[in-house]
Amino acid sequence: MSIKQSPPRFDAKGRAATSNPANRYDKIHAENIDDGWYNEEELPVLRTHVRHERPRTVITRNNSPDLSFSKSINPYRGCEHGCIYCFARPSHAYLGLSPGLDFETELIARPDVPKVLAKELLAKSYQPSVIAIGTNTDPYQPIERDHQIMRETLKVLSEFNHPVAIVTKGTLITRDIDILAPMAAKGLVRVGISVTTLDPKTSRAMEPRVPAPSARLRVIKQLAEAGISVRAMVSPVVPALTDHEMEAILEACANAGAEAASSIVLRLPQEVSTLFRDWVSETYPDRAARIMGRVRELHGGRDYDPAFGQRMTGQGEWAKIIRQRFVLKTKQLGLDRRLSELRTDLFAPPIQAGDQLSLF
Repeated sequence: MSIKQSPPRFDAKGRAATSNPANRYDKIHAENIDDGWYNEEELPVLRTHVRHERPRTVITRNNSPDLSFSKSINPYRGCEHGCIYCFARPSHAYLGLSPGLDFETELIARPDVPKVLAKELLAKSYQPSVIAIGTNTDPYQPIERDHQIMRETLKVLSEFNHPVAIVTKGTLITRDIDILAPMAAKGLVRVGISVTTLDPKTSRAMEPRVPAPSARLRVIKQLAEAGISVRAMVSPVVPALTDHEMEAILEACANAGAEAASSIVLRLPQEVSTLFRDWVSETYPDRAARIMGRVRELHGGRDYDPAFGQRMTGQGEWAKIIRQRFVLKTKQLGLDRRLSELRTDLFAPPIQAGDQLSLF
């Protein structure tokens, strides 16, 4: 069932999505219509709203053959960075919210994550392995400045000597170098910094609330100087928009101190496909058809092919060319290596009140 409604009454400047498409689980869908009452009056700015969630468990497990980790944690749901290409957008539908503007503005903070994590790590049956953070939504998005859930989570992981792999575009990670550097010295942490483009104008259009590319390069430098291993992530590679920058991005990241690199082609699962098509038509009308044509070439004639083994790399000649360029440049720069495996043998729960102390 669909119902008609008047256009939204807000100004969405500074947001990447141009609409709030229907939640795929809703039985009733709304369609915007012009009811004749709309005029050119100044509209209020669309603000970010944050709600709290009290999780019972926080460690999520997966067995995907495309992922290098089996455990992850999400301090937040939704992401104010608002990257138009974000593959995590469809996850907002599980909350009864839209993967469009809701994903960028209706955020869920999980302040009990550190406390619940400590409880899970104390379980006698727990077996340590690398926990990934930032694989769904960014733990260093702007609201982390006030909520500090990521910082408190890192404190718990540090107390347990537990290994962690972090992915972010946020410069706020440098705030936590005081925790990350000692963990890195023990072989307990590595960081992936995503750099999609070196052009600030393109970045602002695709990733409206993400720090500028130059700021992310400074983050790589600061982390590297603190002894923290950094992997440069050229992700996603957007064909006919950012793919020509791959070599320049890799070189800039290497010069900043990155030790390794990875790359993923643009993928548009579920609602992301419609959102991206709308965005590219509005932002780059002169090349929208070319961009989407290349995207389909990478995914077997579709906007997205979810098949394991090729959803991250794409398929066909364009995927092969992109991969060859990446391999050649990373070899030239010395980025064609894996970062050292993180240690799990140091894991040990901290002494709890009432625990009997060991004599040895």
